[in-house]
Amino acid sequence: MQFDPALIAALRAATRLVVFTGAGVSAESGVPTFRDALTGLWARFRAEDLATPQAFAHDPQLVWQWYEWRRELMRSAQPNPAHRAIAELQQRVETVVLTQNVDGLHQRAGSRHVIELHGNIWRNRCSACAAKVDCPEPHPSLLHCPHCGALARPDVIWFGESLPQTAWEEGFRHCTSAEVFFCVGTSSLVEPAASLPSVARASGARVVQLNPVATAHDALAHHVLRGPAGVILPALLQAAWPAG
Repeated sequence: MQFDPALIAALRAATRLVVFTGAGVSAESGVPTFRDALTGLWARFRAEDLATPQAFAHDPQLVWQWYEWRRELMRSAQPNPAHRAIAELQQRVETVVLTQNVDGLHQRAGSRHVIELHGNIWRNRCSACAAKVDCPEPHPSLLHCPHCGALARPDVIWFGESLPQTAWEEGFRHCTSAEVFFCVGTSSLVEPAASLPSVARASGARVVQLNPVATAHDALAHHVLRGPAGVILPALLQAAWPAG
């Protein structure tokens, strides 16, 4: 596999990288995308009907059961070569992983500095006081907060909710200082996260777009790599840092 020599040179010279990942990376591990998870018993629903504070207030057990079903789909998923290549990249260059995924696969692959913009499906928090609520897996029934007694909910970002302020501010700051910015497996549709490649480009980063299909981010990227992340990222690392 051949890569632009300018990209290889930029990787070797870089001291600060950001890898921004979306559902396409996890899909290569067999994790259904958010809307793909609406199959079988859930086919009659829309994601927007289940992943909102209003839906949880109206029928919390229904929403909880859907997330338990999604968790079950994810339990057998394993980090794929893209996850592992990103973890290896962190061993070579200071790299921040900025992810929209909620499955924790980056951490399981060995990545250390991971900022989760949309939360983590394996955590739960109180719907009222936001305290962490421990939960044995699996757990088909609703949980109550041990602090205030309110219902617990998955610690993920729902439609109509703002991103976690600390995660957003930290991620934004890293985008403004990155020398190379990878946009991997994201559809470029969900704001405000979809604006981050533009932020990185405006701040002087070399932007690399990696996706099997074209997205809106192709137009602003310095390099467009078309194909599966699990194939391209390991090959790119090998090209930049040949063994031996």
